[in-house]
Amino acid sequence: MNLERLRTLAAVARHGSVSAAAEGLHVTTSAVSQQLAKLEREAGQQLLAKHGRGVRLTDAGRLLSEHAVRILSQVEVAQADLEAHRGQAVGELNVAAFPTAARGLGPAALATLRAAHPGLRTRLCETEPSGSLPGVVRGDFDLAVVLDWYNKPMPLPAGLAREALLDDVADVAVPADHALAGRAEIDLEDLAEDDWIAWPEGEFCREWLMFTMRGKGIEPRVMHTAEEHHTQLALVAAGLGVAVAPRLGRGPLPAGVRAVPVRNTVRRHIYAVWRSDADRRPSIRAAVEALRVAAAQVTRDGPRHPAR
Repeated sequence: MNLERLRTLAAVARHGSVSAAAEGLHVTTSAVSQQLAKLEREAGQQLLAKHGRGVRLTDAGRLLSEHAVRILSQVEVAQADLEAHRGQAVGELNVAAFPTAARGLGPAALATLRAAHPGLRTRLCETEPSGSLPGVVRGDFDLAVVLDWYNKPMPLPAGLAREALLDDVADVAVPADHALAGRAEIDLEDLAEDDWIAWPEGEFCREWLMFTMRGKGIEPRVMHTAEEHHTQLALVAAGLGVAVAPRLGRGPLPAGVRAVPVRNTVRRHIYAVWRSDADRRPSIRAAVEALRVAAAQVTRDGPRHPAR
């Protein structure tokens, strides 16, 4: 049986629909349907059945999809062994990173990889951990740069390996005319009465903020939400509230914004993750090393831009 058709069936089983599988595989729905039709002819059995407006796997489809997952995993192990035997980082590598890591680590790491391993084509996709972790598990990404917080770990799915890159300090961004803007450091409790600018609901960093403030007996009043830190800082500059401002990838602060350190330092733990069965791939090891070097440079340099 054709491996790409097995991969397509596994994607339908994993995502639950043809359209979602197509999105995960970065192909059209028509291409997925054609692959599945050919696989049914190869298998000699019906693998999909209509279910409402969508489809569902038949018993034969579920059975074959379970075998497909095991087969594809073994193929990845074989590819990793061959790449390790060759001893060179070559081929393609798809990397995901959350926005501030993509900005703060991505350029240096990608430039290092291109110079040291010209036979390796690396693609970077800016993706939040909520999307990149499942993407690594599914095989959409080979490697992801993700984060958790000092007081709220992010659970990793089974079958993933990880390596710490750096701890990123986060300050609090306040308007320049805020009563606390001139402080050398503050406590989060000092902001109990402030309006907050935060990440959208459901995002891990938003959950961390709510968890941390509620642990101090404070219900933060989130007035505005934005995924992008630069948008959050623009709202702070307009005097509309305060926001958490991690240092990695932060860049110059807008006029009218001050970044004040937190007395009991707030830190994000940043690390790389990849599938354990790909651990021996030289391309994975090369990418992790390039990220580690970029992270070490950030750590040595410290904040690249002053708090005010």
